[in-house]
Amino acid sequence: MLASIHSLDIEAAKKLVGVFFDIDDTFTLHGKIPASAFQALWALKESGLKVVPITGRPAGWCDHIARMWPVDAVVGENGAFYFWLDKDVGKLRKRFLDPDHLRRDNRMRLQSILEDVLKSVPGAAVSSDQLYRE
Repeated sequence: MLASIHSLDIEAAKKLVGVFFDIDDTFTLHGKIPASAFQALWALKESGLKVVPITGRPAGWCDHIARMWPVDAVVGENGAFYFWLDKDVGKLRKRFLDPDHLRRDNRMRLQSILEDVLKSVPGAAVSSDQLYRE
């Protein structure tokens, strides 16, 4: 059961450290960020709360979000990693759930599955943002 933000107790709200939120069709509306939603994001950040969007979108999207939005980090590819902009050194930092060797092995398995699907499913295609997936 979803509860309205208006039902949040004032004392509980004072104890909040940050806000995690879904992007697609939660923060966005028909694929666009309404001005009021983006302004609310800035207001959260300016209030001192940690702000962390979560998405199934690929790493390329998350790179942009971490660099350009008023956020502390972004979780991408359904929890496979998080990125954050290290303001002390001006660099994007990345932390992955799986170690490099496992990610490499999984990438090879997925490539094999992709080839099978493209051969056996007429009209199947790779999404245009797949190149930016980690």
